[in-house]
Amino acid sequence: MMRSLYSGVAGLRAHQTKMDVIGNNIANVNTTAYKSQSVTFRDLMYQTTQAASGANAETGVGGTNAKQIGLGVVTGAINTAISQQGSAQTTNNPFDIMITGDAFFVVSNGTENFFTRDGSFYVDGAGNLAMTSTGYNVMGWKVDPTTGEPKADTVTALKIMDDTNMTYPPEATSEARVTGIIDKNDTKVNSTSGRIMNFEFYDDMGYKYTAKYSIHSTTTAGQYYIELDDILDSNGSSIGADLDEVSFGGALDVAVSEAYTLVNGSATGSGAYTITSGTNTFSGNVGTPVTAVPLDGTPERAALEAAYSDIDFDEVTSFTIDGNGQLTVDAGAAAGTTATASSGTFEAASVAVTNGTLTMTFTPPGGELTTFTDEDKANFKTLYGLDIDAEGVTALTVAADGTLTVKSKTVQNAAYLTYSTSNGKFTSVGGNSAGTISMSFGSLGNFSAINIDFSTTQNVNNNGSSTVAMTSGDSDGLGAGRKTGEMIAISISKDGIITASYDNGQSKCLGQIATAVFANPSGLEKQGDNLYSATMNSGAFDGTGVDITANGGYMQTGVLEMSNVDLSQEFTEMITTQRGFQANSRIITVSDTMLEELTNLKR
Repeated sequence: MMRSLYSGVAGLRAHQTKMDVIGNNIANVNTTAYKSQSVTFRDLMYQTTQAASGANAETGVGGTNAKQIGLGVVTGAINTAISQQGSAQTTNNPFDIMITGDAFFVVSNGTENFFTRDGSFYVDGAGNLAMTSTGYNVMGWKVDPTTGEPKADTVTALKIMDDTNMTYPPEATSEARVTGIIDKNDTKVNSTSGRIMNFEFYDDMGYKYTAKYSIHSTTTAGQYYIELDDILDSNGSSIGADLDEVSFGGALDVAVSEAYTLVNGSATGSGAYTITSGTNTFSGNVGTPVTAVPLDGTPERAALEAAYSDIDFDEVTSFTIDGNGQLTVDAGAAAGTTATASSGTFEAASVAVTNGTLTMTFTPPGGELTTFTDEDKANFKTLYGLDIDAEGVTALTVAADGTLTVKSKTVQNAAYLTYSTSNGKFTSVGGNSAGTISMSFGSLGNFSAINIDFSTTQNVNNNGSSTVAMTSGDSDGLGAGRKTGEMIAISISKDGIITASYDNGQSKCLGQIATAVFANPSGLEKQGDNLYSATMNSGAFDGTGVDITANGGYMQTGVLEMSNVDLSQEFTEMITTQRGFQANSRIITVSDTMLEELTNLKR
């Protein structure tokens, strides 16, 4: 038989193998992360009919080459383009992950580890991150409970949604800060209620409370006081008697100037009065007619004419001035005419504040009152809406027009807040120049003491508007406290770190996806299902893996790696393979024809 027959058969077999590989490539053109294969041939073996000989210098005969007849072809290698990156396919699924670089995901069936570029993952019913196609667990590193960061160790299954991760524990507020400007011309700061600041904070169990503070001016330049007015629970109700356990600052005796106007009743002067204009004065009694009109040129007449310039006192024979300084002509040419003092000062010896049968008389107007009977306290509440005991009033005055001004008061749970009068910069709070003051909770065990920092506030002009506000947490956001958080989202960063987000604004690391890198990734053995296993030629997996970013790679979520099969190349290879197969089949047919001619010789 002819050797060419067997060479042709070997060629057919080799090209059949190559066609098998091409067919598999085309079949997997849309397989996630599939890596295309290619076939190379090698010649099979040779039959030497004459060995090579060397040149003979003595005889002068030259050397001859060996005579060898080849016996066909076999498949030399089937190579995988494993390092060739596939294109990206956007899926918008947060658990679809594409690796850029040479690394592989590590997955496990429970008994052994496999490696894959297929990043189509999901969270199974037990909370494990797993392959969508096989259910194999994705392997990675768990979180070190001390640091809260992933700890590179022997890879384990990533259980990212277990009972310990579904919620984030609450924490009591321990730090707060006040920022902004206090403007001395702010009407709210100078009002009786002060500039209100609400401060929300949490206890150890995650319940939210609201502390109501107010900032008030004092009669000392650059000095204010801040008072804790009340604490409300999460239902908006005062904590009541528990407020007695709360400590903020201390009891202050403050000098203030807080004005109250009459809310019920009216005020009028009584008794003797004096009208003063420059050095001239006129005296009389409220409501008593003056029948002896001062003569022209006297100081008394000058005082009257300055105060009531519209009245011609030469034509007046009698007049009366009431408790509010209004003059009425009783007799004379201008009888019935009234006038209010337009200049000068009207001062009555006392002022009477009246509401029906209730009358309070203050002598002299503007005199300071420091003691109050129970009846006085009730009357002040009726006339002015002022609760003497609740406000801690220790001294007040009532002016001739009935305006009440609190001059001093004792304030509980309060602290002085002082600023430089030269530049408005913060000086101290509660005597502490470092800028902090504490709100503590005594025997109320569910709270932590809260350090409140005032050091960045200022006392400068802001067009009459204050901007001070109190927020939880220090300047770095630490110690703000929080409620119990429910998991609302999971994200995976480019280094494979899995982070959970919670509805209380917190986040927590759940683990990190580990990757494997091989010295010779082409040496990995395909196991089907987009899986590979390590071989002696690929290099072993050390059981720990590497951070993907250590080698310049990264992960991208919402994206899958597509097959790297190039159809144009595959169809070209298919054509050359077909032609090679045809050529080898012709070897067999021609050799058969030659053998047929040989058998025909006996005829």
